[in-house]
Amino acid sequence: MKVSPSLLSADFGNLAKDIDMVNRSSADLLHLDVMDGVFVPNISFGFPVIKYVQQLSRKPLDVHLMIVEPQKFINEVRDCGAAIMTVHQEACVHLNRVVQQIHDAGMQAGVSLNPATPVSLLKDIICDIDLVLLMSVNPGFGGQKFIVQTLNKVRELRQLITLTGSNAQIEIDGGVNDVTGAQLAEAGADILVAGSYVFGAQDPLKTIDGLKNL
Repeated sequence: MKVSPSLLSADFGNLAKDIDMVNRSSADLLHLDVMDGVFVPNISFGFPVIKYVQQLSRKPLDVHLMIVEPQKFINEVRDCGAAIMTVHQEACVHLNRVVQQIHDAGMQAGVSLNPATPVSLLKDIICDIDLVLLMSVNPGFGGQKFIVQTLNKVRELRQLITLTGSNAQIEIDGGVNDVTGAQLAEAGADILVAGSYVFGAQDPLKTIDGLKNL
């Protein structure tokens, strides 16, 4: 299992310390949630913070844009050093074009689905993307309870990937801990995003190791 700790739950008064912890950990990626207060009812951080994080991080940046019109910021995300840029299906009228533009910018392209958005909407694009991020909580806030129906969506998505021969990985964000993480691993997830479960732990390094070994 791959693990992508979510910076949203880090200590923004001492980001360098928390980023150093992730650098020393067995985590595979560092997840950054960008929120605009329009697509989701909250505002997080912007490109200056991402650039600062990129200077300190030794993990690839997994940037998730929870914003309207994400296609306007592809070059900015690239210039911040992102390895993966994930946009929401619900925010992109011309999703195929946006995915192509992300690839043309030299990044891996991810598509995220909100809890009420069906997996079937990805049928015609699943072979063109590198990652599908299933939201297992309603986006916009950390620390929410895991939506159990996500497990069925993971199984359905895994079946779609297998049937189409897609190489897309399945990433889950929201309410991830040792219990839900084990359930998600069994259902077919590839990457777990964990925020408060990691950064709120007494031993974050051990907590990340535990998720890695699911």
